[in-house]
Amino acid sequence: MKKFVFFSLFCALTLSTYSLSAQNKPASPGAKLEQKVGLTDVTIEYSRPSMKDRTIMGSLVPYGETWRTGANSATKVTFSDAVTIEGKSLMAGSYALFTTPGKDSWGVMFHKYDQPGAGSYGEKEPALKVMVTPVMLECKVESFLINVDELRDSGATIQLIWDQTLVPIKLGVK
Repeated sequence: MKKFVFFSLFCALTLSTYSLSAQNKPASPGAKLEQKVGLTDVTIEYSRPSMKDRTIMGSLVPYGETWRTGANSATKVTFSDAVTIEGKSLMAGSYALFTTPGKDSWGVMFHKYDQPGAGSYGEKEPALKVMVTPVMLECKVESFLINVDELRDSGATIQLIWDQTLVPIKLGVK
């Protein structure tokens, strides 16, 4: 009898724990990318929203408005050494990544990271702002993705990819 009671309690506890964890699953799961570029460690922590049959560029992510570039909280980009972004210098450290999407060009802003939320970053001057040209893809990418590609000893390309849009950001290292 004691074994039956213990087994019943175990099953009930397991089911309630599973039920609670299922209720707390984020709609936009977190992701962490760690990539060595030359001798520089690049870490990007962000959340991955999905299309879910929605129109993304120009709608959910409006043109001309600042976007926190991901979901839930500010995307955090950390460089272990000083880098260049589109040829402009950026010191080593952690930055909140924000973008201003456009049909023909995107503003990319790196704000000194001081909080996980998107809150007050828009009120501050970014540490660096560059303009880049988006590339249209032939296929749709369901979930927002940040990738580091075109790896070389002297740099790489940080890619923001969602829907049919790829935003390439040139990264230089020493």
